[in-house]
Amino acid sequence: LENQITRDNAKQIQAKIIVELANGPISFEADDILNSKGIIVVPDILANAGGVTVSYFEWVQNKSAYYWSLDEINRRLKSIMIDEFHNVYTISNERKISMRTAAYVHALKRVAQAIESKGTREYFTSR
Repeated sequence: LENQITRDNAKQIQAKIIVELANGPISFEADDILNSKGIIVVPDILANAGGVTVSYFEWVQNKSAYYWSLDEINRRLKSIMIDEFHNVYTISNERKISMRTAAYVHALKRVAQAIESKGTREYFTSR
């Protein structure tokens, strides 16, 4: 559920790692408290990315009319999720920012790369 960890109860949290499996279970104030306590919070945007990734796999398979085995899907998903966790965790450590902020930094880098690959002028004038 949303806002389950708030500024009122965040100071009592003793976990070393929290993985957000709901959308927005930690309030902004609580997020700051948890980060100041050194608790790693894997944000919902990263923790829930597996479902979106598998939806993409389904789209690719449907477009190509070629279907992967469950083992192949799980292998691909595991590889992507491990890589993306590592990317976000590395950004978090290098910049000394929360995992949530690092996830946004990583996402914005990806958007910038996509725009650059198409060319800025062409991207904005083709809209």
